[in-house]
Amino acid sequence: MINDKDFVYCERGNAPIIFTVPHGGKKKFEDLLVERDSGIKGIDKNTISFALLLQKTISDFNLKKTETKCYPSIIYSDVHRSRIDFNRPPEDAYSAKCELCEKIYAQFHDNIENLIKHNIKRRNISYLFDIHGFEKSKRPPGFMDVEIVVGTQNLRSILPQNHSKEEKMDNIRNAIVKDLHENDILTAPIWPRQKEYVLTGGYIVQKYGIENLNYSKSLQIELSDDIRYKNKGLREKVIKTLSEVISNYCC
Repeated sequence: MINDKDFVYCERGNAPIIFTVPHGGKKKFEDLLVERDSGIKGIDKNTISFALLLQKTISDFNLKKTETKCYPSIIYSDVHRSRIDFNRPPEDAYSAKCELCEKIYAQFHDNIENLIKHNIKRRNISYLFDIHGFEKSKRPPGFMDVEIVVGTQNLRSILPQNHSKEEKMDNIRNAIVKDLHENDILTAPIWPRQKEYVLTGGYIVQKYGIENLNYSKSLQIELSDDIRYKNKGLREKVIKTLSEVISNYCC
């Protein structure tokens, strides 16, 4: 018997950190799943392996530093984006002809909601990092040549509507961007500028950000192809930097 849970991997950690990977799956399951009618269908190569490595590195970093466990949760699916796009609203995410697609999509998002509720109940906060990829050669004319883009709906997904001036400067997005820049990893938005003009974040960041869920902060992390599979040294540097700043801010 086919179970929608066979297509979605979810591991609950003990830290208020969630990694989601909506476009990393490689399997089309052509005998089970119907192809989507429209929209982008290419995958974000190596985003699942990147998220798993980041999860492990954060855990190792904290054990070495404090001898206490800080292990993030993670959610991903092996399903190819041509079948289900988990970063779109349900009406655009899969073919209406595919009942199993609907169930798999619901399972992915139910897991996100359950983990967020668990984090908030235990720690009064939840941080969601939605991991994506982009190809530098396809960068639109006029945009900066960067390795990472951080999207937060212009801070609306991480800061409450009545946030203070201090919160606008001292927040998880700025901490990430600042540390990446200090390690010579080109990142947008440029520190210390506040205007986010490259990426605002997709459906997952919007749906699970603080604007819609109290105490839930969400960020979209876009990684270049150099980081994901072309430059091993750069990937290791990014993993180390991200693991340290996320650990120090969120654990």
